[in-house]
Amino acid sequence: MRQTLDLLKAHNEVRIISEPLDIHLEIPHLAYLEVKKPNSKALLFTNPIDKQRDINFEIPVLMNLFGSFSRVELLIGDTRQIANDLAFLLKLKPPKNFKEIMQTLPKLLSLRYLSPKVVKNRGLCQEVIKTGSEVDLQSLPILKTWSEDGGAFITMGQCYTQSLDGSVRNLGMYRLQVYDKNHLGLHWQIHKDSVGIFEEYKKANQKMPVSIAIGGNPLYTWCATAPLPYGIFELMLYGFIKKEKARLVKCVSNELCVPYDSDLVIEGFVDTNELRDEGRFGDHTGFYTPIEPYPVLEVSAITHKKNPIYLASVVGKPPLEDKYLGYPTERIFLPLLQTTTPSLIDYFMPENGVFHNLILAKIEARFPSAAKQSMHSFWGVGQMSFVKHAIFVGEDAPSLESKDIIPYILNRFSVKNCLFSEGVCDALDHASPNFAEGGKLGVDCTGEEIENPQLEILENEILLKQMKDIFPKAEILRQYFKETKNPITLLGVKKDSNESLQKYLKESLFQTLQKHIKILVLLDWEKNDLENLYMILWRVVNNIDSKRDIRIFGDIIIIDATDKNIADGYKREWPKETDCDVKILESLKQKGLLEDFDEEELKEFYRKFHIDKSYATR
Repeated sequence: MRQTLDLLKAHNEVRIISEPLDIHLEIPHLAYLEVKKPNSKALLFTNPIDKQRDINFEIPVLMNLFGSFSRVELLIGDTRQIANDLAFLLKLKPPKNFKEIMQTLPKLLSLRYLSPKVVKNRGLCQEVIKTGSEVDLQSLPILKTWSEDGGAFITMGQCYTQSLDGSVRNLGMYRLQVYDKNHLGLHWQIHKDSVGIFEEYKKANQKMPVSIAIGGNPLYTWCATAPLPYGIFELMLYGFIKKEKARLVKCVSNELCVPYDSDLVIEGFVDTNELRDEGRFGDHTGFYTPIEPYPVLEVSAITHKKNPIYLASVVGKPPLEDKYLGYPTERIFLPLLQTTTPSLIDYFMPENGVFHNLILAKIEARFPSAAKQSMHSFWGVGQMSFVKHAIFVGEDAPSLESKDIIPYILNRFSVKNCLFSEGVCDALDHASPNFAEGGKLGVDCTGEEIENPQLEILENEILLKQMKDIFPKAEILRQYFKETKNPITLLGVKKDSNESLQKYLKESLFQTLQKHIKILVLLDWEKNDLENLYMILWRVVNNIDSKRDIRIFGDIIIIDATDKNIADGYKREWPKETDCDVKILESLKQKGLLEDFDEEELKEFYRKFHIDKSYATR
């Protein structure tokens, strides 16, 4: 990690913050703002403090390490070349001649680096060893990110586990709540590999060893996020990319192994018969997750380097560090996804679609229903099975990341080409009617431009007036992409907390509006800036369950993206958003840490990314 810092300094990719800042909100709030800037840098906080307990930490905090494309390439490498190397191996055929043998041999020889090596001596991560009464999680600068969080939690922990017989080793990244000096809550969501391993130990009535590594080579941290199939150890990716074996060391209090050069290691055991309430916490969706029971790690040892660095991240509304962490995953795993979806050319998961909530895919549609075949393929494969909304375009489509892709889709969109399904969804999804299962929508836009009757496009105020006459909840209206075959109309509505909008969505409404509207999106008037399409997309794909919230009348589609309540048939708790604490923002400003912005630029920045509740003021 020290070498990484030197590398960042050499490339002007890190900003040193020497001002004493609190681990409660101040440090994560500043990092939250920094990663949203177009020229964001990694932040090294050299003087983290805990004002509540009057503690000055000696361990510095590093944040936003992966928070730009340039740093991702610097730390991980050329992701497209790595993807090409993986594609070569997946398509490998026996060489036909000496030339092909010589071309293939170096790539085959590189496979010898896949299996990590366990070193016999103590690792760098074990220069300092604390066990028994010396164990104290609260001596580490672990951050509390959001005002209503249930406490501090580790964000960049590499969580190492192994199966009961030791044949399967697993590395993942999960939220880890600090309860006290020696207990961590493990946010192992129901679909994660660690839960399957946990259940093995539970059936055998044995305690489960778990070790959490923090820091070391940045590639370890990225490997912890990689969506590999169960049974493939994620650190094999380290060897594949670095062309050298990952070096591991045995932990001091359990039988697991961790990277020898980790900065910090937290070891312990999980009593599989004990669960404890974890949360609530703001998460990467931009909403708080509910309080739920999860396994507990009893810490038996903490080891670290003599001069460790605490690596952390921040989650909340996009764009955040996961945008850049997800990019190499998207590129490197494209060849693997193509093995189950052969027609797939490319795919893109926009960060404001919160990854699982929206995916765009470009395919070679050689036959009727090719897109539908790909939809089912996606929904049946690994983490792709969590995708809520998938839009498929043809090979003639522009770049999936360009602005041109939107008119392309709207000119080919038809309600007849929408496939509604249901299945598993991310455990963090709050819109689904039931925990971890809900509706899915696939849209086939691979064909030619459709022939829609010409719409009569009205001015916003005129259309709003017509809307109010038959839909009294309407407050504000904006129309976009009016030059396409399917313009999008955003309607801000004033919805009471105990009512459903379904009673207003009558046939008469659409008979009146069918000449003027094709796609109608309903949004809570108080919570949405209809001029901010980036955050509108974030809101819509977060807030809807396609089976419940999408209605089709003729060739008009209506999407109800308002907050749901019991009148909508929604029986769970609708979550709050992750809004920054205004007092903390003002404190950072007074300390001169927001000097990149003048007063008006700062206000606009806050509005653009819904930083605090001011975005909702009118």
